[in-house]
Amino acid sequence: MDDSQLLHTIEQLVNEEHALMQQSTEGDMEEIKKARMHDLEVRLDQCWDLLRQRRARREFHLNPEEAQVRPSEIVEHYQQ
Repeated sequence: MDDSQLLHTIEQLVNEEHALMQQSTEGDMEEIKKARMHDLEVRLDQCWDLLRQRRARREFHLNPEEAQVRPSEIVEHYQQ
């Protein structure tokens, strides 16, 4: 996946996340929507991490195609 595809995926995930957030302000969020929201958050973290890896590899003249999606257990414990 190249950077433009990755950014497009991020945009789609963010749009879905915003739609779910809008629905949650209109009433209680169902368990299915809560689970989907969590999945979206994890996938977004993974996508952003992958994009940062690709950019860093490019900056240091390494192959960005060698960047890999990290497991949720790793990206969910990053300090911000």
